[in-house]
Amino acid sequence: MSRSFQIGRNKLMLLRNGTRYFPLLCAAIDAAKETVYLETYIFAADETGHLVAQALQRAAQRGVAVHLLLDGYGSEELPQSWVDEMRHAGVDVEWFRREISPYTLSRSRKRRLYRMHRKLAVMDGEVAFVSGLNIINDIPANEDFDAPRLDYAVRVQGPVAQHVLEATQQLWQTVKWATLRRRISRWRARLLKPRNKASTALVQLLLRDNLRHRHDIEHAYLQAIADAQHEIIIANAYFLPGRVFRQALKDAAKRGVRVVLLLQGKVEYWMQHYATLALYGQLLKAGIEIYEYRDSYLHAKVGVVDGEWATVGSSNLEPFSMLLAREANIVVSNEQFAETLRTSLMRAIKYGGQRVDDAGVPPLTLLIARISYVLIRLFVGAMGISEDR
Repeated sequence: MSRSFQIGRNKLMLLRNGTRYFPLLCAAIDAAKETVYLETYIFAADETGHLVAQALQRAAQRGVAVHLLLDGYGSEELPQSWVDEMRHAGVDVEWFRREISPYTLSRSRKRRLYRMHRKLAVMDGEVAFVSGLNIINDIPANEDFDAPRLDYAVRVQGPVAQHVLEATQQLWQTVKWATLRRRISRWRARLLKPRNKASTALVQLLLRDNLRHRHDIEHAYLQAIADAQHEIIIANAYFLPGRVFRQALKDAAKRGVRVVLLLQGKVEYWMQHYATLALYGQLLKAGIEIYEYRDSYLHAKVGVVDGEWATVGSSNLEPFSMLLAREANIVVSNEQFAETLRTSLMRAIKYGGQRVDDAGVPPLTLLIARISYVLIRLFVGAMGISEDR
């Protein structure tokens, strides 16, 4: 799937899975003339990582200013030899918060847990990618299935690509300052903060940070859900929204809107997986359709409303994403783009999904689910986030 859409002044291409995304990403890096910015949560030392690393090195060796920003937790297993090789070739590699303190729960020190979960790439400010895909092989290693992770990316040419460049440059400069141990004051942090574009735009880049834009992506979802008249489809890898979001979905179903959730069917991270199961009963009772994706891991973070509004990006609908992570989603108001994403999701549901029936969750599984949910909510409460979020 690689259909192009001209939406206003932006040209968009919707890409499903890494088989389409990684070749286009590497081609764009190879075509760059001046600058490359790449942000990723996971950069794996596998075949895909090698392809991207080689493209970055080729660009740097021909004089392109190449900036690679890696999350200190997500990419902690990347061998130092890989980093050294890229740096030797001229790639400027920086880390977002390599200091990790999983046992620090005080609100004043929780910033040590903040993560950079964005998957953004931009070349010369002309071509950009907003994605949910990490730099990692599409098919998980050591698993008993051969289907790729279900995920999406959007290739952008036009003004939004410049917005991606501004966002990546600003975060890069912030990380550079931190690396030099110069603390940016609150007023300067606000000056560096990318401004999310007006909600009337046909194509928007929405960013989540840990300050003024913590809820922008959720608010975009909530507005679209409130406006929905016919159908809401959400595919989310880790789905554990707060009361406000859940109530919005229930209200939509109550007024006759078809609400469809495509959720993780295979256990990748057990606590998040089982905590989500604790929500099944109330969602099913409200008339919401739930499907579990079983072909492979579900890694998508996308939504479609009424075949007119769509979002693709890195943001999960769960408290860890909201509490700890910088995220980036693209929001598109266009029937052709939205319908293409909808068709892809419905195909995934038809051929890879299994519907959860009204019988709900078996008693033992439900017990584990409720315990997992309570543990996550205790953690979230300790970090100062209310159940409403």
